[in-house]
Amino acid sequence: MNTLVAVAIAPFGVGDELASEVAEVVRVIRESGLPNRTTSMFTEIEGPWDEVMQVVKEATFVLAKKGIRTEVVLKADVRPGFTNMMKTKVDKINEILGGENEPSKKD
Repeated sequence: MNTLVAVAIAPFGVGDELASEVAEVVRVIRESGLPNRTTSMFTEIEGPWDEVMQVVKEATFVLAKKGIRTEVVLKADVRPGFTNMMKTKVDKINEILGGENEPSKKD
């Protein structure tokens, strides 16, 4: 069953700068072959439930196996009969907004 998850997997209690550890997690997700997209706070992964959850497990354990306490925040959208939700959900919003693809950028 197709599933879209937004997941944040992060080391806990290992310092202020976590980019190296987060990069290890994202590498596992990207190498999975499942559609995915990383933003500043979450990575979305889409595919069959079991495959997505296996990737979440492997990405979590890349840190945990090093003895790093790891925090996982996960939100899942299980929608039978739908695929490519990662793109189509955003496309629908952009269509309503008149084709805007990017939020306004304010520094």
